[in-house]
Amino acid sequence: MQAIIKTGGKQYTVSTGEKLNVELLDEKFKLYDEINLKAIAIIDGSEVIVEKEKLDSSSVKAKITDFTAGKKIRGFKYKSKSNQRKHWGHRQKYAEIEIGAIELK
Repeated sequence: MQAIIKTGGKQYTVSTGEKLNVELLDEKFKLYDEINLKAIAIIDGSEVIVEKEKLDSSSVKAKITDFTAGKKIRGFKYKSKSNQRKHWGHRQKYAEIEIGAIELK
């Protein structure tokens, strides 16, 4: 059984036991917390379930296993003849989750 979930503005196809890096979740979640994610669609064999009534009662349970940071991205802006220089950097924070169970009621 697979499910399509939405978190952090992105959609992921997940199955039971899979580990996944998603954008950092809300700060109220701590390491090893159980979270429930909302499914957009559930794929059960050859059947695809997208009806809102069935999906409202379903859930995807996951556990936060780690907090990591992505690769450092560095940028530099320069304008000649005016001595303008701007250096910036960004490092995206991620939460690693492990999918525990996909429940369809």
